[in-house]
Amino acid sequence: MADLKLTQVIKRFGDLETIHGIDLDIKDGEFVVFVGPSGCGKSTLLRMIAGLEEITDGDIHIDNECVTRVPASKRGVAMVFQSYALYPHMTVRENMGFGLKMAKVSKHEITRRVDEAAQILQLGPLLDRKPKALSGGQRQRVAIGRTIVRNPKVFLFDEPLSNLDAELRVKMRVEIAKLHGELRNTMIYVTHDQTEAMTLADKIVVLRSGNVEQVGSPLELYLNPANDFVAGFIGSPQMNFINCEVLAVTADMLRLRFPCGLETDMPAMTANVKAGDNLKLGIRPEHVLEDASGELVICVDVDVVEHLGGSTFVYADYAGDISMTLQVGGLSDINGKDKREISFNRHYCHLFNEAGKSIGLRKDALELKAAEKMLPMAG
Repeated sequence: MADLKLTQVIKRFGDLETIHGIDLDIKDGEFVVFVGPSGCGKSTLLRMIAGLEEITDGDIHIDNECVTRVPASKRGVAMVFQSYALYPHMTVRENMGFGLKMAKVSKHEITRRVDEAAQILQLGPLLDRKPKALSGGQRQRVAIGRTIVRNPKVFLFDEPLSNLDAELRVKMRVEIAKLHGELRNTMIYVTHDQTEAMTLADKIVVLRSGNVEQVGSPLELYLNPANDFVAGFIGSPQMNFINCEVLAVTADMLRLRFPCGLETDMPAMTANVKAGDNLKLGIRPEHVLEDASGELVICVDVDVVEHLGGSTFVYADYAGDISMTLQVGGLSDINGKDKREISFNRHYCHLFNEAGKSIGLRKDALELKAAEKMLPMAG
């Protein structure tokens, strides 16, 4: 178990810089997930931590020791790859112990560590089988067991579930979460799947084009995204965005106009906003109401309705060219090709400026306004 610290880490391939001065602190025992779209640099960053990719500039410290130029085998890390990379002619026991055998560890110690890892991963009955006799999930557990026996300071996972089917991915997510709960080692996990990130992580690092967009707990990123990229990437289905224009600005209020003429006041941090600015309002699908009972009402044309039993996804168009997604109850009466009024409440909204940066809403003012509505009428 160990802390891990990245200081101004840069990676260049010739003249092309792909990782741009990343600073990151990972605490002992944390489960940290690197998430982002393909090509964002998450696997490159993981490989630099592992020592499999050379760092162009900056430093990496593991357990307060600078390992920037230390060989991979000496860093105290172990990596689980996307492919299982098991030796087909070896049994599960031999695969799990092979690295220790190459390191000249005694047979007695290899047996002890393999048995211990097999018990953690429930592989005991499979130790004498060969990989061809295992399912995909079992093979991945063997690959994880091969790292456990090394007793590393830091576990590194590079999209380990991407080769599994959907049902098995869910089961393996649970297994990995239980593994972290039992071992409490520092773990870094790379994925492009934000659902994996939200369900596994203590801390999420959102990457885009070799830069860190935001770091925080899953709920921090969900509730308070720093920009429209994080807002759209975290959450499934992704956040809805509606363009709007600022009509007027006061010390704590914005007057906004939406497509189709809807106007409303939004309590917000207005210091860097002026009349005429174009903003984006964000609202998550699960916060959109399938009727006109909310504060802000818009009319949409329904395109597709997906009834999934426990919930219903509705895909619609607003103002002709703005896509809207609703996640509503499983017994929704919305039908495809409906023209329908839907709504949402300001308390759940997010605002972003033209650069995509979040504009903070005055939640206190929104909460006060909501409380006032609940007071009995005077007289």
